[in-house]
Amino acid sequence: MPDTAATTWLTQESYDRLSAELAELEGPARLDIAKKIEMARDEGDLKENGGYHAAKDEQGKIEARIRQLTQLLRQATVGEPPAASGVVEIGTVVTAKIAGDPTTFLLGSREIADDSSDLDVYPATSALGEAILGLKVGEKTTYTAPSGKEIAVEVVKVETYRG
Repeated sequence: MPDTAATTWLTQESYDRLSAELAELEGPARLDIAKKIEMARDEGDLKENGGYHAAKDEQGKIEARIRQLTQLLRQATVGEPPAASGVVEIGTVVTAKIAGDPTTFLLGSREIADDSSDLDVYPATSALGEAILGLKVGEKTTYTAPSGKEIAVEVVKVETYRG
């Protein structure tokens, strides 16, 4: 599995779900927003046309999500979740004591977990992710929080992500 910040690991299910979202945005959603903009434009003065500006804002969000999904899917590594071997890897579920408090989370991209998952997700590129990536169960480290505070972390358990 490539271990670069630009590569995102995805399950086949996640990849398919995101591909379907992209197809919806590139097709029906784009057509729908273009119609809304055209209808609002036909209402007259664009400076004071709230419907027009709302539709243009929505169009911007759709186009941004299309760019995000296109890049994500282009750089994704698709496969099965890595089998837990007691080492923190991208795509594993980690239980760690963070500043003494036990916390369980998925290490990787938020796109791995579907929207119904109640599991927190931390990117491997985050301060916490970079600090614990490659650590074994029982190992300790610290990381610097965005506030500048040093936070102690101990890896308690590493599990295979089950989706």
